[in-house]
Amino acid sequence: MPPSLHEACQSLAVLIGEWHGSGTGHYPGIAEFDYLEQIIVSHVGKPFLTYTQKTKNSSDGQPLHSEQGFLRVIDDKNLEMVVAQPTGIVEVHDGFYASNPNSCVINLQSTHVVTTATAKPVEQVHRLVRIDGNVLTYDLSMAANGEPLQHHLEASLERV
Repeated sequence: MPPSLHEACQSLAVLIGEWHGSGTGHYPGIAEFDYLEQIIVSHVGKPFLTYTQKTKNSSDGQPLHSEQGFLRVIDDKNLEMVVAQPTGIVEVHDGFYASNPNSCVINLQSTHVVTTATAKPVEQVHRLVRIDGNVLTYDLSMAANGEPLQHHLEASLERV
């Protein structure tokens, strides 16, 4: 029997599930690209949600990017997120949210981005996530490689 959702996470229950969809990306120095994506948000009964994301090339199915992390609800409007990427990047975010049983908006701003010695330089990340019914959309902006903070990714996914 799966554990009950922790009381602290009840307000973000609308996020829990498996989401599939597609997105597009662009950034100075790279060609615009399309991708397919899977996001899984789950829980283990503790006061946080788990987050797993994978993308693949929309034309040949080859893996592109993945990341894993945790969302911690602080109170009825504030949360924190930690995201680790296999490319050597770790993001720490503070943010706020508003939700009801059918929709949610989460606005996350990085407070720290730490990279390994061989990772590309990323200075800042902003994530905006919206859920309306069974559709999750997001926009991601970043400051990297000496470029200022600017839009990088957008996607639309449906609950499976």
